[in-house]
Amino acid sequence: MFNKILIANRGEIACRIIDTAHRMGVQCVAVYSEADRNARHVALADEAFLLGPAPSKDSYLKADLILELAQRSGAQAIHPGYGFLSENAEFARACETAGIEFIGPPASAIDAMGSKSAAKRIMGDAEVPLVPGYHGADQDRDLIRQEAKHCGYPVLLKAVAGGGGKGMRVVWQESEFDDAFDAANREGLSSFGNGDLLVEKYLTRPRHVELQVFADKAGNAVYLADRDCSVQRRHQKVIEEAPAPNIPDSIRKTMGEAAVRAAQAINYVGAGTVEFLYDEDGSFYFMEMNTRLQVEHPVSELITGQDLVEWQLRVASAEDLPLSQQQIRVKGHAVEVRVYAEDPDNDFLPATGTLSYLRTPAENSHVRVDTGVIEGDEVSVYYDPMIAKLIVWDESRDQALRRMSNALKDYRICGLTTNLNFLSNLVNAPAFRAFDVDTGFIDKNRTELFQKADGHQEQFIALAACYLCLDRKRSSVNTQDPTSPFNRLNNWRLNSTSPQPYRLIHGDQHYQVNVLEMANGFEISVNSSTFKIQGKLLDETLTATLNGHQFNVAVFKQDQQITLFRDGISFSCERHVEDHGEHEDESSGSLCAPMNGTVVAILKEPGSQVEAGEGLMVIEAMKIEQTIAAPCDGTVTELFFQAGDLVDEGVELLALTPAEAEES
Repeated sequence: MFNKILIANRGEIACRIIDTAHRMGVQCVAVYSEADRNARHVALADEAFLLGPAPSKDSYLKADLILELAQRSGAQAIHPGYGFLSENAEFARACETAGIEFIGPPASAIDAMGSKSAAKRIMGDAEVPLVPGYHGADQDRDLIRQEAKHCGYPVLLKAVAGGGGKGMRVVWQESEFDDAFDAANREGLSSFGNGDLLVEKYLTRPRHVELQVFADKAGNAVYLADRDCSVQRRHQKVIEEAPAPNIPDSIRKTMGEAAVRAAQAINYVGAGTVEFLYDEDGSFYFMEMNTRLQVEHPVSELITGQDLVEWQLRVASAEDLPLSQQQIRVKGHAVEVRVYAEDPDNDFLPATGTLSYLRTPAENSHVRVDTGVIEGDEVSVYYDPMIAKLIVWDESRDQALRRMSNALKDYRICGLTTNLNFLSNLVNAPAFRAFDVDTGFIDKNRTELFQKADGHQEQFIALAACYLCLDRKRSSVNTQDPTSPFNRLNNWRLNSTSPQPYRLIHGDQHYQVNVLEMANGFEISVNSSTFKIQGKLLDETLTATLNGHQFNVAVFKQDQQITLFRDGISFSCERHVEDHGEHEDESSGSLCAPMNGTVVAILKEPGSQVEAGEGLMVIEAMKIEQTIAAPCDGTVTELFFQAGDLVDEGVELLALTPAEAEES
């Protein structure tokens, strides 16, 4: 076993690897960018080295420097985690040349699976079922268009070196082909340095089922059960569970054996994942093989009782697999959700900001939190916006989902937009509970998944006002005489009282709130509704009784912003202070940056006449592209940014003169 390893990664996966390595008595060397100088993985490691500036290309992708640091530190092996250099064959070769163990598969296996088109050919030879499509080297646009027509629309265009949903476009009809081809090609070049594409038949109701495989240097290979990762946005996974529900044992075994054949066909070593599209009729087709540890590996760990990072370290140090196929046992059900800094209501666009308030569920034998951040950390534009992975285990799927629902209620974050409300809606959605699931699940269940607290907004506003009143009383310096009128919250004059007014804002809704302090609580009117509330405040918990119903609400206040957490829902409002003033943004929202990012393409130059919906500019953040489309017919009159420029969320990107204005 190694004495010291270097972890060529950051965030939660670096912390995850450190946990297991330290348990095994292995020292860990961390690397970090300037943006991660105070990161959790740096603090956990035994030693750490600075790589360079925040952008990945200047830090975590500097393979030569990372290898040099491994040699300087005396590390015997490098664990690449996932992402960054984890599937970089040249880096694996460089490690081998330098006499440092790459904790992953050999470079030849990465090469074989790194090209999706080559992988399809290898899998076909290994008798692993394939989806109909074209995976050839000839990248002529017209040829690929003809192959798409031969498959029959809809088809999927996919970057051959892609992964994580990057460089993928669904094409529903031939008229969409050119735009999709250009976008997938551009994303492939940007993310992987390779714009070559493959095309395959797009199944309209498939499930995404994957097999965790493991192989050692002696040629032994096993699969450690299966996972369902069908619920996705932008072709990226949102929730994963193991084992995959509603699959007959005979098919489950056949898929596992096919996955092992796939690994053995490329002389695989270490942890890998073979991904299949599983159709309604029980047929399944090879999609791709990820030659690394997956983000969702914890659900496989919880149902098998195995530590897959420990397996990686043992296999890399030339030990045999810890278990044979016959010895692997599956118990219970595990579910994982990815807690992201993103806005589900805005097409899941990445969000940035500071984790000004962070509370996680208590961890135990049923609940696990894998994270790389602590309160006060910043989620920046430079890296993937995943905050944590929340994983639960129980005896059955129903019990596991109840565990997850309760754990999400205890997960509280302020300072940036997250998907926590969305995740709560997801795990409680009737269709998901019944496992009526395929890869189009989110679009098919938008009503349930994107529901908000709209029906209870006035109640939340009343609770926020109650909190403000109690907080004011708690912080009052005039506590010597509780009978003093200066300690009363009501506006007052001799022989009369009048309510204390507040103005609270939630989104674009303004609420006029009046609070009258009573002998046993408050009478709070919100617009036309009136609530009688009794409450007490202890630390950050408001215990409120509303119409005889007592419940606890967690509250976080920062400046004038108040956020309440109740039953898995977070609700934020702002106290309006009159002298702040108000103004409306007169710029067209559709011509403003929807997120912090980089301009990657200018689609229309000044003077171009455009039609409504036509693409004008492409913005990228965290490898996600967003096209800025014309809100109306008109003429582009000015560009405020060029390709390569960094832009802030909300900034106006270009000027467009509407056709109506031109005519007048």
